[in-house]
Amino acid sequence: MINLRRIAAPLLCSAVALVTTSLHAQPKPGHLDEVLRQMDAASLKFQSAEADFRWDLYERVVKQTTTQTGTIYFKKQGATTVMGAKVESPSVKIIEFRNGVLRLFDPGTDHLTTVDATKNKEQLESFLTVGFGGSGKDLAKAWTISDLGDETIDGVQTAKLDLVPKDPSVRKNCTHMTLWVDPARGLELKQSLYMPSEDYRTAVYANIKYNQKVDEKQYQIKTDSKTTIDQH
Repeated sequence: MINLRRIAAPLLCSAVALVTTSLHAQPKPGHLDEVLRQMDAASLKFQSAEADFRWDLYERVVKQTTTQTGTIYFKKQGATTVMGAKVESPSVKIIEFRNGVLRLFDPGTDHLTTVDATKNKEQLESFLTVGFGGSGKDLAKAWTISDLGDETIDGVQTAKLDLVPKDPSVRKNCTHMTLWVDPARGLELKQSLYMPSEDYRTAVYANIKYNQKVDEKQYQIKTDSKTTIDQH
C-alpha cells in the first residue's frame, strides 16, 4: 500500500471544523440501509462534480495545521473515477488521478512526481474519490460503516458516517474516516481522516457543481524537457 500520508496528504487536507451551524440527529433504525440505497441510486446518475475546497492537515509532532485551498473535480470515466485538483494557496500545485496513476506537479519548481498505483488502484481510489459518485455497495465492501445520524451543512442534510478500513494494509495509513455525504446526489461535503500517527486531515467542499461540464484545462499538467520527474 502506498504511503498516502507522505505522498498525498501534504496536498490533500486535514483538521478543523469549518462548517457554520449544524443540526444533529440520532440515527434511526434502518437509516444506514436507506443511506446506502440512496447512494446506490445516486451513483447511477453521477457523471461529474466540481467544487471549491479547503484542506487542513494537522501534524501532531509539530502541533501545526497546514491549510490549502483551490478547486477539484471528479468525473466518471467508464467504471472508474478521474480526479483532478488545482491547489491555489499557499502555492500552486496540480494533482491528477487517472487510470491508477497519481501525478503531483509543482509548477514553481517544475517538478513532477508520478506514482504508479495500478496494483493498489482500488485502495488509492477509495481514499481519493470516496464520497463522490461511489455506490453504497462499494462503500460497504471496503469499509465497516457506523451510522452517526444526519447533520445539516450549509443547508444540505447529510448523512454522517464513520468508516473503518476492512483492509489491514489500509489501516496502516488510516485508522478511520468520518464522512458527511449528501446521499441523494452522491456528493461529499466534508471528510475527516485520522491516521495512526495521530495526525488528521479534514476536507470541506463548497460551491459544488453537480453533473455539469468540467473545463479540464485548468487541471492539466504541462511539462517540457526541463521538467524533473520522479517515478515511484
